[in-house]
Amino acid sequence: MDSPDALFERAPCGYVVLNSKGVIARINQTLAEWIGQEKEELLGKRMTVLLTVAGNVFYETNFEPTLRLQGFCEEIAFDLKTKSGKRLPVTVSARGRLGGDDSGVTLVTVFRSVKRRQLERDLLQARQAAENAKEELANINASLRTNIRRAVGKKREAQRVLLAEQETGELREQFVAVLGHDLRNPLASISAAGRVLAAEVTSDRGKQVLQLMAGSVSRMSGLIDNVLDFARGRLGGGIHLTRDANAPLGPVIEHVVEELRSSAPGREILSTLSIPRPVNADHARLGQLVSNLVGNAISHGDAQHPIFVDAVLADDGTFTLSVTNRGKEIPPDRMERLFEPFVRGDTRNDKGLGLGLHIASQIAKAHGGTLSATSNGEETRFIFMMPPFSSADEG
Repeated sequence: MDSPDALFERAPCGYVVLNSKGVIARINQTLAEWIGQEKEELLGKRMTVLLTVAGNVFYETNFEPTLRLQGFCEEIAFDLKTKSGKRLPVTVSARGRLGGDDSGVTLVTVFRSVKRRQLERDLLQARQAAENAKEELANINASLRTNIRRAVGKKREAQRVLLAEQETGELREQFVAVLGHDLRNPLASISAAGRVLAAEVTSDRGKQVLQLMAGSVSRMSGLIDNVLDFARGRLGGGIHLTRDANAPLGPVIEHVVEELRSSAPGREILSTLSIPRPVNADHARLGQLVSNLVGNAISHGDAQHPIFVDAVLADDGTFTLSVTNRGKEIPPDRMERLFEPFVRGDTRNDKGLGLGLHIASQIAKAHGGTLSATSNGEETRFIFMMPPFSSADEG
């Protein structure tokens, strides 16, 4: 069995013993190795020699006075200085009252917190993403509310729609927690109301407003799907697949393309599909991939030229899908980061959250495939390629 002294020296955390004057009386080998210094170099010095400038200020104004008053501190974040000049994030706790008699000591425990700091940064990024999505959704709902008011024209109908919007507004305050469930319910109600009104409205203006409303509903649904998938990915859930090796894939792609034609009147979308047999894949997810790619082409492509959707299933089972549009070339620096979250190919166009291409790439990856892009002065093309699926791929 190891001696107490050996356990102190090789503990999984750092230990510092301070005398009653706050001077380092002992430091264990674990902490010395973390910061790359010899223990003897630190004995007789104040603990501030281990800290950054900001840490020194906090130590002098908060940490040490607290020890003198109450005799303990818990889970204080500091950055230690290593001999190489790098910073080492740690969490520090201490017990023992400074300023007592000469026999009094204070034991300081030090834990590395690199992963904890990274998690905190990831949580802040996720919170910022939720706030950005919330603002985008608020703008969409404001536009949708205006369109509904113009279409309905009756006070009672307008009040009903406003009530639904107020309920949606309350749900948005808990955006991340309820987005996937409760927010879809009012969205479905609005969509159903639009279909009911479509049978009653006969004026050209009314039909145009309803068409705009349908497009907004479709865009909101896509934003929700993208944000949810992004959140799952950040939390480690990834993209979940439910493969279907029996149903045809062509009708799914045609349905998605037809929906996009309806939501973007005036844009020509041409599809050429050669899928003679079923594709073992998650058809709903591939439909989402097509929707994101075509939606990106609608937002950033030249409206005077058609968008081409081509899909081919080769004899060996390799499936290839491409979406091509005319438009200005995507700059090289943007191309390098095109599939990262919150990045758009055209910074002048601020539609959406910049998650569509990221989610599409994650869907491709989940299928064991790749999503690539090329862009020049003539056209921009996204190509999804999925190799033949075998049961071994699931492992």
